[in-house]
This record gives sequence, C-alpha cells and structure tokens, in this order.
Amino acid sequence: MEKYLLEKSLNIKGDVFIEGAKNACLPILAASILSNGNTIIKKVPFLSDINVMCSLLEEIGISIIKDLKNKYIQIDTKNIFNKKVSYDLVKQIRASFLLAGPMLARFGKVSIQMPGGCAIGVRPIDLHLKGFKALGAEILQEHGVIEINAKNRLIGTEIYLDFPSVGATENIIMASVLAKGTTVISNCATEPEIVDLIEFLNKMGAKIEGGGTETIKIKGVDSLNNCEHTIIPDRIEAGTFLVLGAATKGELNILDVNCEHLKAVTSKLREINVDIEEKDNKIFVSGKNIFKNVDIKTMPYPGFPTDMQPQFMSLMAIGNGTSIINETIFENRFMHASELGLMGANIKIEGSSAIINGVEKITGAKVKATDLRAGAALIIAGLCAEGISEISDIYHIERGYYNIEEKLKKIGAKIRKIKE
Repeated sequence: MEKYLLEKSLNIKGDVFIEGAKNACLPILAASILSNGNTIIKKVPFLSDINVMCSLLEEIGISIIKDLKNKYIQIDTKNIFNKKVSYDLVKQIRASFLLAGPMLARFGKVSIQMPGGCAIGVRPIDLHLKGFKALGAEILQEHGVIEINAKNRLIGTEIYLDFPSVGATENIIMASVLAKGTTVISNCATEPEIVDLIEFLNKMGAKIEGGGTETIKIKGVDSLNNCEHTIIPDRIEAGTFLVLGAATKGELNILDVNCEHLKAVTSKLREINVDIEEKDNKIFVSGKNIFKNVDIKTMPYPGFPTDMQPQFMSLMAIGNGTSIINETIFENRFMHASELGLMGANIKIEGSSAIINGVEKITGAKVKATDLRAGAALIIAGLCAEGISEISDIYHIERGYYNIEEKLKKIGAKIRKIKE
C-alpha cells in the first residue's frame, strides 16, 4: 500500500495546468462504441478510471492506442463484438454502467453487472433503466446481472427524469442516438460534461439539441462516423487547486480552465474573502485574507457541486466562525469529517448537514482517504496542519487527480509518496 506524507506548506506559488475532465472523458470513451471507425480523443487525463474504461472497451474488441506524452487516445471499433465484460473491471468504476446505453443502441441487447466506484451513497441506476424501458427495451435483473434487450430497434419517445441524474442523462442520450424517431428527455442534467458528450456525438453525425438545458431532443440516425474531439477542462480539479491555494495562503495561477464552469466555486470563495481574478482561460487565487464563515448547499449544476464539498470543508475548518454545509446529492458524503476531526477540526454531523466551527490550527495525523474527493480534502488539510500528516488509501485520490504529487511539488507543497 502507498501513502502520502505531507508537511505544512504555506504561501505556495506557481502555475497549475488543468487536465481534461475525467467525468467528460469517461462517457465519451463509452460513446465511441457507437462509431463505425476511428475516433481520436484529445486532452485525455490518463487516470486509473480512464485506463479501466479503456480495458473494458478492449474486452469487446475495440482497438485502443494511447499516446501518454501527447495525451490522446485513438479508438478503432471495426472489430467490436457484444459480450458481458469482466466483473473485475466493472466493479472498479461507477462509469462502467455507461457502456449499457451505447451497447444497447449498437447491438440491441447488453448484459452487464452492477457497477462499482466510490462508496459515497446508493447512486441507484433505476433512472437509467427507466429510460431504456421507455425506449422499448425489456429488462431482467437477477444475481447482480442486468439483461437489457430491445427485440427490435429502440423507438424514440418522451422521457421525464424524476431527478436530473448525470449518468442517466448520458446513458439515455447514448441509447437514443440510433433509435427510430425522436426522443425528448425532460428534467435532465445540465452539467458541462453532458454538453461535451453531446458535442462529441454531434461531431460523429448525431442530431442532438438542447445540451446545457433541462430538455434535450435527439433525432435518431442510422449510423455514426469518425471524429476528433478535445475533452473540456476538469472543473473539479481546477476547483480543488483554487481551494488549496486559498487554504495555504498561497498565490496560484490556475491555467487551461473554463471560468464559466467554475462560477459556483469562485462565487463562494469570494464570499469568504478569497481574492479571485478571472481572465480568458485563467484564474488567479490568493489566500492572504482572513477567511469568513459561509453556508453551502450542494445542488445539481449550475449549483454548488457535491464534488467540491469535502475540499470546502477543509477550508472552513481553519476559517473563522461557524459554517454549515447541507449535502443534498449523496447521503453518505461526510465520511471525511471524522478524518478531519482526527486532525483537530471541529465538525458536527446532523443528518444531511455538517456544522463546522473554525479552529485556530489543525495538526498532522494518520488519516484515510475514504473516497476520491475526501482524499483531496485531506491533502488540503495536511498542507495546512502543524506537523506531519499521513494519508492512506491514496488510490482513491489518484482515480481523479492526474500526477497530483508532482503538480503539488512544483508549486512548493511538501508531499512525498511512501510504501507501507
């Protein structure tokens, strides 16, 4: 097992270049199943989740050529075939279920196991299945395996999502692009990653309108072709470094970002007295001021992202006054609170709310990354704490932050990886 050792690292400075968005790249890789030839995906973050998705695609006969230096993947689907992929791979990432929509669209049937991923909540797939059923598919679920079968071509229809689920929106879009007729999805998610997926599909010849709105219209086509596509910047990685810069009283230039995608995060940082300057594809953050308390409620985009909640908890823990976080997306996303408590943070959990009373200092401790974003929160806390912090289960962190150790070292953070 590998661990991170961190020491207090205030006044960090420098440039941070943001990777392509993992949460955009994963559905786009799944959507490549729908192509009839070669597809090139650029600005790929070669994280463990991405590599697992590539292995899943290779299991169904897709040729994957990776260029790690230039950060692109070339995909060839000419030898694709339909089979149930390995559970050893499926259980590693939640995004494995995104194979269901494009496989169903391309082959008319798919057999897939229940997905894995971070244990931050139930995250049911019922909305995905509801969409497939509305399109005409029959669904049989037993012993952890889901059999989805469209005896004839899927038929376009109107689908209302009870909750604007990102994954369900993506899967239903991918299932619908080759359906007969028109599909309209209402109350769908509006995240930038969905807009990126739609742009990719449209480049291949899909006819999709309404990306970024709550109603998406898909006119089915007979086939999709080749294309090249560049992944959008990772707004959660960018947000994490913005919070890290503020917490360590540093000065960072966050480069290669889309400022519009980060409005909810930058607005909250300004609210707690952090200096933020935005220009073109760059954000400058300075944490020299005294932090104020703030209240946060996680919401679907364009609201405050649940994936930034743990990082803000670390920031609030060393701020002034009492802050409250209300988590509305996942029911089990406060596991990092007890780990921060080991470092001296004063956090009380009441149902779906966390009450954070700022303290003058936190101290290094042995803590565990319980999930991806919780691990990011512990890195932020470790760089602000007195003494040495030791973070275990760092594989969670490396699922979502490419080359994180080297990036931190370049801006002056004291961090190193050790083997147990």
